Amino acid sequence: MKLNHQLFSQMRAATQQLFGKGPGKGAAAATAAIQQALAGLNLGSRRPQSAPGAAPEAPPMRDINPPPGAARADATHGSGAAPHADAASFAQPSRSGGQHAGPRGAHAETEAAAGQAWTPPAMPQMPPNAQAFVEDLLGQLGVNGGKLPQGLDLGNFEMPDFDLPGMKGGKPAPLPEGAQFISGSYTNHAGTRGYKLYIPSTYHGQAMPLLVMLHGCTQDPDDFAAGTQMNAVAEEKQCFVVYPAQSQQANNHKCWNWFNALDQQRGQGEPSIIAGIAQQVIADYPVDERQVYVAGLSAGGAMAVIAGTLYPDLFAAVGVHSGLPYASAQDLPSALSAMKRGASGNVNKAAHTEGASPPIIVFHGDQDHTVHPRNGEQVMEQKLRAHGLAQARAEADAGSVPNGHRYTVTTHRHEDGTPLGEHWVVHGAGHAWSGGSAAGSYTDGKGPDASREMMRFFRTVAG
Repeated sequence: MKLNHQLFSQMRAATQQLFGKGPGKGAAAATAAIQQALAGLNLGSRRPQSAPGAAPEAPPMRDINPPPGAARADATHGSGAAPHADAASFAQPSRSGGQHAGPRGAHAETEAAAGQAWTPPAMPQMPPNAQAFVEDLLGQLGVNGGKLPQGLDLGNFEMPDFDLPGMKGGKPAPLPEGAQFISGSYTNHAGTRGYKLYIPSTYHGQAMPLLVMLHGCTQDPDDFAAGTQMNAVAEEKQCFVVYPAQSQQANNHKCWNWFNALDQQRGQGEPSIIAGIAQQVIADYPVDERQVYVAGLSAGGAMAVIAGTLYPDLFAAVGVHSGLPYASAQDLPSALSAMKRGASGNVNKAAHTEGASPPIIVFHGDQDHTVHPRNGEQVMEQKLRAHGLAQARAEADAGSVPNGHRYTVTTHRHEDGTPLGEHWVVHGAGHAWSGGSAAGSYTDGKGPDASREMMRFFRTVAG
């Protein structure tokens, strides 16, 4: 953010003038003027007052795969860090229409008993532009009649590192001429989910690979596509990309239910829906069935591991970003534990019961405070044990992004040299898609490009 010293000198002088009235009156006058200016711009979110004796209001959900504990005030949106939310973030409507027990459910009951319905806090309203904000503030402070100094224009004023919740994400980029990003829906015995399918402009009826992309909590297909920029990669590489959409009816925060035992079985729950969406696209378009892949972020990454493990006959490779290993949780307590410190030792035994899963590429930031980096290691360990290759050939390499993060890549191969998996550790990165675009939520542009590296890996292992 660029600051104008002339402007701030005038504001400082006005403040000093107000304080010059005396330590008591001056401070009160300055505070009142600033508060009045801010209140007029609606910069603060207004939350309903709790009834006496009611439980404190749940914090707003802004995280992907929300971890245990109270909200972290030091997290930033779109920079690789994600704020924490309470355990209630995992509570979701049951398949019979009820609500799973949990802190959010107890809170709702408490407020209902008090005669007050809980509603999410309103998102902060930003002023129309920086110039309007400063002029109004100057007017409240009595500086220059509320006008900016002559020649000073804040029309292009930017604050690239300061983002309130909801300011980014979900704005799809203009499509290349001839490309399509269309909506669809799939239904089976486990339920209905919508999806969006990207058809590149390079498609002219020929068979092409298909990539299934699973978003994280609070995201949707448009947001995820904008952040990962996977459509642009697919345009270059000639690939279909389908983005299944988790419904809020299935999970309050649109998280894929990777921690439910039902959703870890072939032919059941959400894995069957995801596989069904892929099969529906295959039926409708000339997909090269040897090149069907699945990838995801956070909750979507955990579900991508599950889908790849359960359907190795459908998915030729798996991409996991900030996710967790297969069967790393069976309920809410075990999910929170796995996210905080890694999965329990039983996770490797579970992988053997489902057979060997496809080759896998893993990305994880070593400063991820939402899903512990140990989970990325366990995803790869689970893969090696499932193939009976705990001591598989491994090669480590290091690199860095210019003016960005350093990273370490460990490549695992079969004895014949064919790829088995890649594990990318992005040093200094948090819980966000590496190399992603600020047009979407939860991205870190300082890291290596996970989208391009995943697509490269998928093509490498293609039969």
